[in-house]
Amino acid sequence: MEITPLEMTPVRMSAHSHLGEAKEAEPVKSFGEFLVDALKKTNELQLESDKMNAALAAGRVEDISQVVVASQKAEIAIQLALQLRNRATSAYQEIMRMQV
Repeated sequence: MEITPLEMTPVRMSAHSHLGEAKEAEPVKSFGEFLVDALKKTNELQLESDKMNAALAAGRVEDISQVVVASQKAEIAIQLALQLRNRATSAYQEIMRMQV
């Protein structure tokens, strides 16, 4: 009996469809890539909010709720990014306090 080692990362699915469907495996993204994508999205939300605020000040916005929603989306995204930064910093400091 052959014993194969465990593969922890990345997890691979090896199921085959009996219906003839073929699905290509998506490339696995690293944590850094997820982080960069999230920061880009946060920046885009902030820029959109700024654009909506400028349009409101110029009187080109008919529905003020769109401006409020864009502003709240940007604020929530920034708060999430700050909390992630705080948690990462806290985890790093805790690791540095560990005795080897």
